[in-house]
Amino acid sequence: MVTLVVKHNSGVALLERAPLKLPFLAYLDFLVAKTLMAGQNSIYQIQAPTYGNLITILSIDGGGIRGIIPSVILSFLESELQKLDGEDARLADYFDVVAGTSTGGLVTAMLTAPNKENRPLFAAKDIKTFYLEHSSKIFPQCRGALGQAAKIIRAVLGPRYSGKYLHHIIREKLGSTRLHQALTNVVIPTFDIKRLQPTIFSTYEVKSNECLDALFSDICIGTSAAPTYFPPHFFQMEDKHGSVKEFNLVDGGVAANNPALVAMGEVTKEIFRGNPDFFPIRPMDYGRFLVISLGTGSSKTEEKYSATVARGWGVLGWLISGGSNPLVDVFMQSSADMVDINIAVAFKALRSSKNYLRIGDDTLTGDVSSVDISTDGNLQNLVNIGEKLLKKPVSRVNLEKGIFEPVGNGEGTNEEALVRFAKVLSDERRLREARSPQTKQKKHQIPIHISGRYKAPRLGYLHNVIQVVAIPL
Repeated sequence: MVTLVVKHNSGVALLERAPLKLPFLAYLDFLVAKTLMAGQNSIYQIQAPTYGNLITILSIDGGGIRGIIPSVILSFLESELQKLDGEDARLADYFDVVAGTSTGGLVTAMLTAPNKENRPLFAAKDIKTFYLEHSSKIFPQCRGALGQAAKIIRAVLGPRYSGKYLHHIIREKLGSTRLHQALTNVVIPTFDIKRLQPTIFSTYEVKSNECLDALFSDICIGTSAAPTYFPPHFFQMEDKHGSVKEFNLVDGGVAANNPALVAMGEVTKEIFRGNPDFFPIRPMDYGRFLVISLGTGSSKTEEKYSATVARGWGVLGWLISGGSNPLVDVFMQSSADMVDINIAVAFKALRSSKNYLRIGDDTLTGDVSSVDISTDGNLQNLVNIGEKLLKKPVSRVNLEKGIFEPVGNGEGTNEEALVRFAKVLSDERRLREARSPQTKQKKHQIPIHISGRYKAPRLGYLHNVIQVVAIPL
């Protein structure tokens, strides 16, 4: 037996054990082909929309632990992209913008922050695991009658949760990574309670406003600071001139729980500014957008609040009713729905409805509709809801009724729609790579010589650097 170490110029290395009695050159041919195929799966950062036909946006709503639901959807989408382009494919390789609010902002950071190899910190499939491992510590539960009493007292006297573990795990995972280091463009809404206006952390804006180049961890803590659940987040940024800017942030869901329209607005501003990445796209050319927008579910069809019930509510009633926070539920759901309705109308008017996919479930009831019930059973139920949502038909909001209704028109299930979108995203990426001079330059930087003891003329790979070393065992 020998161990064969096969190295390709892309950095891929395969170690194989081969019996000496095999036809040695034939086996080496096989290994060379296998190595080169692995090398071809190495993936470049997404090229600018100017080299393609579309502007691609991924948007993830806020919703606390219900972020598990979109994590299941994201995992499926990434797995489909990997079927097309290899196991190294990640969502950040296909979207011009990834936007997220609150828990969606944290997911956005995990998908786009770089690791030591300058690849996404998390694969999509790992995000569900993150929620399952850490939710019970982020949202520690108080059980029994005394627990419910303690919850009410905390709601009156201060935030329901200290946020210490949330801050710890976010800082541990995201480290010192700053917004400008994101692997694709990122948009994360927050709300500044001192200035009483939204603060949008956008990689586009960082280019002209360095005070927005905050740590990913500070941005995520800020956008997740839901009023009554977590304390507001304060931090400062200093620019090169010594000017200091303060941030007093609460949950971005106050302004835009569904950040899809904010992301489209950021792109439109760049087009107005003449950003060459978008030439020759026009500012109102929304037909060029491809948007996948993921909700975290709602209890809309449960109709658990009514004017009759709420008529007697004071401050406490609006903060706690039936185990939920009606005030937070109302402003976050209204924000998400307004965005969905406006985007759906715009895409319909432009006859490009098939470029917009909104996946959500407005039939949640009981514990699964909560943003903070982190029992093992509830977390698993949320996973199950995400998996079932994939099998449900593609739906859009009925503008009159305000609820999701199946679209029909042959669009099939959400799962089938995501398979189609994955193909469109893969084709768009390949088109951009074919047209981009940057990608061509990278491909032509391969040295034109052979290194090592073996050549594979039968396979026609003489333009690649191959090294094969046989080590006796």
